[in-house]
Amino acid sequence: MPTTKQRRETARRRLERQIQRRQEAAAARKRRNLVMAAGLGVVVVIAAVVLVVTQVSGNDPTTAAAPTPTPSASTAAATGDCTYTKDGTATKSVGQPANGKVTTSGTVTVNVATTRGNMTFSLDRAKAPCTVNSFLYLAGKKYYDNTPCHRLTTGANFGVLQCGDPGGTGSGGPGYKYADELDPNGKYTKGVLAMANSGADTNGSQFFIVYKNTQLQPNYTIFGTVTKGLDVVENVAKGGTQSGDDGKPKTAISLKTLTPAT
Repeated sequence: MPTTKQRRETARRRLERQIQRRQEAAAARKRRNLVMAAGLGVVVVIAAVVLVVTQVSGNDPTTAAAPTPTPSASTAAATGDCTYTKDGTATKSVGQPANGKVTTSGTVTVNVATTRGNMTFSLDRAKAPCTVNSFLYLAGKKYYDNTPCHRLTTGANFGVLQCGDPGGTGSGGPGYKYADELDPNGKYTKGVLAMANSGADTNGSQFFIVYKNTQLQPNYTIFGTVTKGLDVVENVAKGGTQSGDDGKPKTAISLKTLTPAT
């Protein structure tokens, strides 16, 4: 039979093994908890990124995330070989530009009279020949005359005034659409003119004027700049919107005439 001393030694070793197993089990639980917490953190970060993207990109130009620029569409349009395709019912019927080759060099100055003052646009044919061609066509047909600018954004990193829908609802267009002419490195800095859209290759008549540096994905065709009179838009922006930081401007403004300089 084991002696008392031997029994005590056996009991001591058994207790040590129990303590070791408990410590190992606790360590394993801690590792599992850390892994679960890390996984949850990744999910939260991904969700936050998705939320930011959906808030600053896409349709019109602030809602659902827009598709990545399509290189083939951009390249095709940049050659000046333009295709204008019938799309819905025109808010103001003026026909559509002819398909085919257009000028791909130089700039065009457009004098813009509004109910709040005058502006000057410089349109870049080299950057967006099909867009400039369409814009000049619509201006020549007086499509933009007496048209309200229906949307203003006043966010910290999002400042645009959107115009170009004769109906003033934000859903109107010329009855045709055409391909994007995108610069993957394009920036929507103060003074930029860009086309609004409802997805890839859906350009029509609506455009927006950037009155302060704005964070957007490069999914909107940049076709020129405001060279004079940007303060007209800035003053409208100071009046705010009718609701929140995205809506109709409290200080109403309409385009009166758009006249290309001779």
